Amino acid sequence: MGRGGDGLLVLRRRVCQVLDMGLAGDRFGQQVHWFLIALVLLNVCAVVLESVPAFESRFRVVFWIVEALAMVFFTIEYIARLWTAVDHGHLEGRSPLKARLAHAVSTGMIIDLLAILPFYLSMFVNADLRILLVLRLFRFFKIARYSTGMRSLGDALYSERQALAACGGILTGLVLLSASFMHLAESDAQPEKFSTIPDAMYWSIITLTTVGYGDVFPITTEGKLIASVTAVLGLGMLALPVGILATAFADVVHRREFVVTWGMVARVPLFKGMDAETIAELMRFLRSQTAPAGRVIVRKGDEADSMFFIAAGEVEVDVPGKPVVLSQGDFFGEIALVADVTRTATVRACTRASLLVLGAADVRGLMERRPDVAARLQSIASDKAGQAAGIADGDLAVDELRHHETIKTP
Repeated sequence: MGRGGDGLLVLRRRVCQVLDMGLAGDRFGQQVHWFLIALVLLNVCAVVLESVPAFESRFRVVFWIVEALAMVFFTIEYIARLWTAVDHGHLEGRSPLKARLAHAVSTGMIIDLLAILPFYLSMFVNADLRILLVLRLFRFFKIARYSTGMRSLGDALYSERQALAACGGILTGLVLLSASFMHLAESDAQPEKFSTIPDAMYWSIITLTTVGYGDVFPITTEGKLIASVTAVLGLGMLALPVGILATAFADVVHRREFVVTWGMVARVPLFKGMDAETIAELMRFLRSQTAPAGRVIVRKGDEADSMFFIAAGEVEVDVPGKPVVLSQGDFFGEIALVADVTRTATVRACTRASLLVLGAADVRGLMERRPDVAARLQSIASDKAGQAAGIADGDLAVDELRHHETIKTP
């Protein structure tokens, strides 16, 4: 492959990283995502306001500009996602055509297609504008692609699909039973409302879901007794799926945070090659800390008694020469865990930063209990000594800055 082909491959992979946030702390990728979220919200607001006749006649040109602008970017995004489908790990080994076809039928891509389809349909098909208006509101669901919380909720729904389906089956059975009993109890007293089981099912659904419009209600003693039991069962039916979803959502968020934290700890050179049990034990010592923008996290010359992982936000390390900015997924101060050193540089938060702190006392306690871990950590720490000017005999190692600045030994 020539230089042109290599350049196209690099560009395609970079586009894939930007669209799917493939690089932790990728500022440009974050900006693209926030721009697309803002565009989705702006477009949805325009669609809603366009349904108001007074606004539609007054701001017709503005609505059209918002629609056209959104369609340009949404179309580019859709084409770019199809183009970069071959770089998705789960589609490796497939031909470019098969990879793109498989990606095109994924849930996210179908939502993206529904987001742009009404615009192009309106050009060629004389469809009911109200239907196209409703279809345009599908664009709101594009936010799920950029929201970790919404993706976690989707994962929770999928993981508990069998339990939720069982809840649906139980609800269906209760609707049929309560409707049947109410039909028997009220059909003679209120033939216009309970003459058939299907008629009574409307009352049953409204009661079991605790809505209770009050437009249909029993008047006989038997009917009131059946309604009371049905209402109590409705409370249980409401709580059951809510409890299932809440537990599943918490588990998904916990697993996601565990995987992210595990990845941050495992990539520290000091801990590379350690077994899963040791890394898990180290993770139990982590404590969270939040630093607002501008706050000094550590100061040069202070005693180093902990290391820091950046879970979110950015910090600036004031090393000799040009300051280095570290972001999500990076770490600093690892040598402090195994040696009595001082802070080599002042570190302050550039933005609001969420940090995970690992104390040296906890790690040294682990080293006392695990001689094998102690020997390994001390050996690695010794190898790091004197790696670069201004870093030796301090708490920073070159590895911590390797993604941001090359530090050369004089």
